[in-house]
Amino acid sequence: MGRPGGTIALASLQHAWLRRGTLAWLLWPVSLLYSGLTAVRRALFRLGILKTERLDVPVVVVGNVVAGGSGKTPVVMAIVRHLQSQGIRVGVVSRGYGRSSTGCREVLDDSAPSDTGDEPLLIRRSTGAPVFVAERRVEAARALRAGYPDTQVIVSDDGMQHLAMARDVEICVFDDRGISNGWLLPAGPLREKWPRPCDLVLHTGSRPAFAGFTATRSLADYALGRDGTRTPLAKLADRKLVAVAAIAKPEAFFEMLRQRGLRLERCMALPDHHDFEDWTRAAAYGETLLCTEKDAVKLWHKAPDALAVPLLFEPEAAFFSALDARLSSTDGYQAA
Repeated sequence: MGRPGGTIALASLQHAWLRRGTLAWLLWPVSLLYSGLTAVRRALFRLGILKTERLDVPVVVVGNVVAGGSGKTPVVMAIVRHLQSQGIRVGVVSRGYGRSSTGCREVLDDSAPSDTGDEPLLIRRSTGAPVFVAERRVEAARALRAGYPDTQVIVSDDGMQHLAMARDVEICVFDDRGISNGWLLPAGPLREKWPRPCDLVLHTGSRPAFAGFTATRSLADYALGRDGTRTPLAKLADRKLVAVAAIAKPEAFFEMLRQRGLRLERCMALPDHHDFEDWTRAAAYGETLLCTEKDAVKLWHKAPDALAVPLLFEPEAAFFSALDARLSSTDGYQAA
């Protein structure tokens, strides 16, 4: 469950990160300490005091340098589907943010979101790829290789700062915030300084702040029921609709629904990764509940009649060409 106080505090910080205002300046000395600690940690890995483990298959890390959601999970799913379309056997590893369980475990179609995290479960159900979660992603990668030895590529959902796992391709994802005020945490949103070396930069928003590959985002023209049935959005236009979203930018989802011609009676914006455990539906007779696919994996056990509207996310073709070229040059890569 999201905590209101924490949500308000985070919102205040995110607003402060947009510019170098009073609050950002007050926090700037703390960011120097953060910068020093991260520099020491990187030095320990560089000197071999902290160990980096290399897997026997190529690893693609999809991450960011900005705190908060930037659309990494749709990027991961797009990459998985792209590789699968070429006959490449791909697996996914994640920390499993928001899960109540510990240790390393495989994500299955019938896994509980509380055990795996909502995003790993969405990836598993949407792509069919093997997915493992663990606090240390390198442990998840080892378990994935043991369970699925024919895996040819591992994609890590987040983990750019997880230096214990070596990576062959590093993709840094940005939304329309770019790097905001350009300062490190907590004075700004940056987990590490930018620019920094990486293989590919992908912008998930509509207004890229600097050079990099781009992608298009839109909603599907249908909504999914719990049983997999599809309802065309056009058939929902005359219904009383309530939309709920527990994602990084819920208003963006609501606006995309409106752009599809849907009239929303009410909108409920909840904290990202909200677990819906204490959520009660105060729906009037005849209302239809709409949500995101990410929220549906948790919401359907509370509201089985809710409809999930999928997000269609498509990086430009040049991004996939660049990814293929990077992968083909790595050791141990065997294209289908």
